Amino acid sequence: MTTDAPPPPESVAPARPAEPTTETFLAAQESAEFGELRRTHRSFAFPLTIAFVLWYLLYVLLSNYAGGFMGTTVYGHINVAFVLGLAQFVSTFLIAWFYSRHAAAKLDPRAEAIKSRLEADA
Repeated sequence: MTTDAPPPPESVAPARPAEPTTETFLAAQESAEFGELRRTHRSFAFPLTIAFVLWYLLYVLLSNYAGGFMGTTVYGHINVAFVLGLAQFVSTFLIAWFYSRHAAAKLDPRAEAIKSRLEADA
């Protein structure tokens, strides 16, 4: 199978930013700005992760050990287990949405500033 399109010219290379050195990366990693970025990420991600894992484990434990409660009818054929199971999905999407807003507002601008500085120093 052949194509009629000519091959792309070899002389046109995409513009790439300069590569920072190892020393530049280490200096950026040890900077206060990078430490603040890491703290901001961890102070958001770790508590939310722990809360979600605990919420998930609560659901699993209730499913295993509180069958009567989980089987309680809420409406029609819908029981507590079904409602809490759907709430797992809803909370997952809410956490992802909340994190994307947090990252766009607090993490991305700081990370972009560090990246720009690294590329400028290279």
